[in-house]
Amino acid sequence: MTRIIADISVSLDGFVTGPDPGPDSGLGTGGEALHTWAFSDDPDDRRVLREGTVRSGAVVLGRRLFDVVDGPGGWDDTVGYGAGEVGRPAFVVVTSSPPESVRLTDLDWTFITTGLPDAVAAARERAEAASSDSGKDLDVILMGGGATVGSAIEAGLVDVVSLHLAPVVLGAGTPLFTGGAPRTLVQRSVTPTTTATHLTYDVL
Repeated sequence: MTRIIADISVSLDGFVTGPDPGPDSGLGTGGEALHTWAFSDDPDDRRVLREGTVRSGAVVLGRRLFDVVDGPGGWDDTVGYGAGEVGRPAFVVVTSSPPESVRLTDLDWTFITTGLPDAVAAARERAEAASSDSGKDLDVILMGGGATVGSAIEAGLVDVVSLHLAPVVLGAGTPLFTGGAPRTLVQRSVTPTTTATHLTYDVL
């Protein structure tokens, strides 16, 4: 069964970027500390990364994040979603209008202009097709940015929340949660490592 999983790194004070994020500094000032765990040699960090990416049948991201990862200083063969850990899933971008061009033409991009629910639905279709082709249960991963993930949780589109809690206080930046309807979460796992605390919750 394909699940919708919100998977994102967050600071102790609830930010998914530092102050002043932009195309040339997607994580903002000090935000790189949020992803230290993803480049760690800690075996538990490596396992969490591997398990998270291997289940990816499709990945949803917002337009601002797309502009960062597709920009000149963005992803390449060594840095990117699950680089070195997984094959390349389909990517679905929520946007008001498709970009005029795409740098990362070797990746499978779909641009949805009719809103986040339609983007999640399109990603689910891609993940279910990939599951059928591979014979494995694959999921939809909402990787960001923070507004996309937060909006999906608030809209009730998410089945599982996977947070990578970094031991850093950023003071400002892009908050993960900004309000909305209350959601009840059930904690399923906690994995502390030298660089983060990995938390998994089911959303009721």
